[in-house]
Amino acid sequence: MAEATREQVEARLKDYIDPYLQKDLVSAKAVKNIEVADGKAKVEVVLGFPAKGYLEELRRKLTELVTSVEGVDEAEIELRTQIVAHAVQKGVQPIKNIKNIIAVASGKGGVGKSTTAVNLALALSAEGAKVGLLDADIYGPSQPRMLGIHGKPESKDGKTLEPMVSYHIEAMSIGFLVDEETPMIWRGPMVTQALQQLLNDTNWSDLDYLVVDLPPGTGDTQLTLAQQVPVSGAIIVTTPQDIALLDARKGLKMFQKVEVPVLGIVENMSIHICSKCGHEEHIFGEGGGQRMSEQYDVDFLGALPLDIRIREETDSGKPTVVAEPDSRIAQIYREIARRAAARLSLQAKNYAAKFPKIVIQNN
Repeated sequence: MAEATREQVEARLKDYIDPYLQKDLVSAKAVKNIEVADGKAKVEVVLGFPAKGYLEELRRKLTELVTSVEGVDEAEIELRTQIVAHAVQKGVQPIKNIKNIIAVASGKGGVGKSTTAVNLALALSAEGAKVGLLDADIYGPSQPRMLGIHGKPESKDGKTLEPMVSYHIEAMSIGFLVDEETPMIWRGPMVTQALQQLLNDTNWSDLDYLVVDLPPGTGDTQLTLAQQVPVSGAIIVTTPQDIALLDARKGLKMFQKVEVPVLGIVENMSIHICSKCGHEEHIFGEGGGQRMSEQYDVDFLGALPLDIRIREETDSGKPTVVAEPDSRIAQIYREIARRAAARLSLQAKNYAAKFPKIVIQNN
């Protein structure tokens, strides 16, 4: 039997379209090395997104593919992930210790954006990434309660804040600094200043992703984030109903105008499944997020059900991804996290940290 070649193995690998990258691993530049000798093929694959819950399935599928090549009796698939910093808006400098900032936005309130943001952050962490969560909603901070965090952040030097930590997530929110029932009666400039301080004066520790939970709408906070904060990508959360989609489109167009890539759309409260009888009903309409993604040529990241457990678990300070990690809902959040991070991994990289700083000295 003829000896298999490296080219034959590479050609066979092209047959596998990765469900998250939506292209084959060769053209996605994820295949770093192929060696073939004595009937054994060794393949090295490096994914640019966290994928702990997917690696074994990928290894199994690639093993089947490679061993189907004539002349290959045994396959060794080496898989690992490497998350790098990606390009941000022109003229905006990256923030030290943060590789990628992902903004989670919605056009209007009440669509479950904060719940999606916290579960997305926890899902990225569960997939193996180092994750932070910034609550950018100054008027209505909800992440302290959702993450079950009490108390105030420490300041070791009197100038910067140490992030609060819950479920391996680093978090910062104005809600840590004021009483839960104290209203923030601030004008726009104070809000944008507070947002920048919370972001820049927190001692984040080498994060792969900082998820930013934005307030609803397209006002001061969103514009500050879009114009002055180095954002690698945005995720739009909507419900299927027309009024929510109308406002979600405004959010999507805002990010497109300021050249922040939209990683995709999440449709929340997509379907209600009766906890008593199991009857399925599209209370807020059907397929709106999917249609919107097709209309604007952005990815549809996933749909989440209207489920009482999501609300109960988040209200109690233990969101679904950590409360019921093996549940179908937690798996959907993890699928969405993988899709969004994979979409980001295909974007241009940011090499700012790689360039040496030139120092001129007068000797």
